[in-house]
Amino acid sequence: QVQLVESGGGLVQAGDSLRLSCAASGGTFGSYTAGWFRQVPGKEREFVAAIRWHGGSTYYSDSVKGRFTISRDSAKTTVHLQMNSLKPEDTAVYYCASGRAITSTVRLSSAYTNWGQGTQVTVSS
Repeated sequence: QVQLVESGGGLVQAGDSLRLSCAASGGTFGSYTAGWFRQVPGKEREFVAAIRWHGGSTYYSDSVKGRFTISRDSAKTTVHLQMNSLKPEDTAVYYCASGRAITSTVRLSSAYTNWGQGTQVTVSS
């Protein structure tokens, strides 16, 4: 199975930017949908953004729309999440995922079958 490896997390100040990357080690994303989720202790994993390989449709949660941008490379090996105007409430562990999610299920963590180990993003005020 392809292993998803996240990178790019760190500690930044409010208003700063970060770019997360998710590399498909040992393969590609193929035709699967790629998504980013985040989780803080004591809360459920929350949908952030997703991109479908066929057509490149993108989806965002209301909390990040206009600030975050998900993108992919043409080789289908890497997905990025550009995060601008970061806020303290964006602090979380960010997970990359892939699966056969479709338009109606892209926001559901259950639609994704392959997950990375996560990368910490901390935004100080």
